[in-house]
Order: sequence, then C-alpha cells, then structure tokens
Amino acid sequence: MPFVSRNSSGAITGVFNKPTPIAQEQLDADDTELRRYLEAGETPGTRDELAASDREMARIVEELIDVLIAKNIVNFTDFPAEAQKKLLRRQSLRRNLSALNNLIDDDDDIIV
Repeated sequence: MPFVSRNSSGAITGVFNKPTPIAQEQLDADDTELRRYLEAGETPGTRDELAASDREMARIVEELIDVLIAKNIVNFTDFPAEAQKKLLRRQSLRRNLSALNNLIDDDDDIIV
C-alpha cells in the first residue's frame, strides 16, 4: 500500500512505496483521493503514448533477439518453449504482412 505526503491544506503532494520522513500516512491503493491525485497528474494522451511506446519497444526487443541469434550470442532454443512459440508466431505474422504489402504498388495503391 502506498504512503502519501500532504501539504498544509491536507492535499496529497506525493506518493511513495515506503514510509519516508515526509510520507507516513498509508492509504489503500484504491483510495478515491489517491486515485484522483494520480489521475490529475496524467496529461491527455499519456496512456495512448505509453501504449504506442510499448508497441515500439516490443519491435525493438524482437529485432534485438534476431541480432543476438544471428551473432550466435544466444540460441533460439535457449528461450523457453512458450517464448519460442510466440517468437515464431510473430515471425509468421510479419512474413504474411510483408507478403500482403508487396501486393500493393506504393505509387498508386493498386493491387498488382
């Protein structure tokens, strides 16, 4: 459960994962006041930006794995079976997407 600091008016000014000299009060994670404080700090689009960043990072990790395998730093079989299945599934999806993209001519969006 988080610990909060407050200003002289009693409003939450900070949230901490452990008690500190300025944050001794512990609140439930689903406390209404705490949720309002956390949501107020969120700028519009933050969640969308984070989701987009997650997708970008997933692609970077995917490419990193490919590089590590190509350089024989790690073997595909070093990954757990479930991870191998997921990697193979993504490779298959990318190949299928690439094949579909090759059907469309970039200049005029006509299927060739």
